[in-house]
Amino acid sequence: MKACILAVGSEMLTPFKVDTNSLLITERLNAIGFDVRLKAIVADDIDEIAAVVQGAIGWADVLIVTGGLGPTEDDLTREAVARVLNVTLELDEQIVSGLRERFARRGIVMSDNNRRQAMVPKGAVVLENRNGSAPGLLLRGPRTDIVLLPGPPREMTPMLDAVIRDRLSGKSQSRGLWRRTLKITGRPESEVDAVAEPVYSPWTRQAVPISTTILAALGQIELHLTASAASADEAGVALDRAVDELRGALGPSVYSVDGRPLEAVVGTMLKERGLTIAVAESCSGGLLASRLTDVPGSSAYFERGVVCYSNAAKVELLGVPDDLIRSQGAVSEPVARAMAEAVAVRARTNVGVGITGIAGPDGGTPEKPVGTVVVAVSVNGETKVRTLTLFGGRDMIKFQSAQAAMNMLRLMLA
Repeated sequence: MKACILAVGSEMLTPFKVDTNSLLITERLNAIGFDVRLKAIVADDIDEIAAVVQGAIGWADVLIVTGGLGPTEDDLTREAVARVLNVTLELDEQIVSGLRERFARRGIVMSDNNRRQAMVPKGAVVLENRNGSAPGLLLRGPRTDIVLLPGPPREMTPMLDAVIRDRLSGKSQSRGLWRRTLKITGRPESEVDAVAEPVYSPWTRQAVPISTTILAALGQIELHLTASAASADEAGVALDRAVDELRGALGPSVYSVDGRPLEAVVGTMLKERGLTIAVAESCSGGLLASRLTDVPGSSAYFERGVVCYSNAAKVELLGVPDDLIRSQGAVSEPVARAMAEAVAVRARTNVGVGITGIAGPDGGTPEKPVGTVVVAVSVNGETKVRTLTLFGGRDMIKFQSAQAAMNMLRLMLA
């Protein structure tokens, strides 16, 4: 079953207002088997609203529209939908009476423009709004159920849940959509897909079909699996099997199958092993420490972080030999190793991490261009060092530096 979500409001086409309703609507529709194939935002223009609605009712089984149901001149959703369905708008006196009573309870005389909220397309079912003034509306097109909901989330959400329970849940033939996400790091998107595609391509033809989407994010790749099944248990069995197959193909580059970020996975590994960690950061500027301590309960394993940005700080705070920095350069494997081992010794932890590099946009040389980062991880006296060539702006290089350090630690602990 295909669904379309339309948010009406010119304010959401500016940098200052974001459509958040569509995320909740998608979650609710997926749970009853509707696959959201299109989300759109349209300005407060009757011709543009009508054009989008006209396009959606040609293919969607359900169209959910939020916003544009209020009392002002730019609230045009009712008019646009009535135009598309070629029906008239009729004043519902019962809604007008309810609005008057609502205003009277607040000691206010209702202004006449509120009557716009009582204009109902002929044949529509009125949906009660217990948390606001604008009622919702349900209309049935030739193939599409059209649901008009107010924009404010506190009004929209209970109305949506009632519509799904009473009107839409029976249309999906009792099948729902359930999802699982695999997170992968240390491999490019093209390589991940080349390995994973032979595994996931047959899944669309099995009894519980599973569709797969691959997404590239900063420092990681995500594989999103969506199963269509009659129950959560049935979907869970199929998804568990799919996850196992992908983990077998992709190996240790898969770091999460339950949605957890890398810092949470690493934190769990440290805690389970009874290990403590200290970090020494130069180019990442404390980002690794910040991400590790974002995890609730991280005080059980995180001891301290040192931001030693300058060469003098590396010498004074960690005891990295000054002649080592002069001979090898601050961005070098010997210095990264010295940072990791020194911070672990000084903090008396099992694990030490050192990061040094050139985040840019200046400071690079032909031998060590911007994006050159060296990461060292020391675990109980065993140290591994890796030189990376990272790309992107300053923020991206800092993030990838912390990501690479955590992944090195994860692999060593595993």
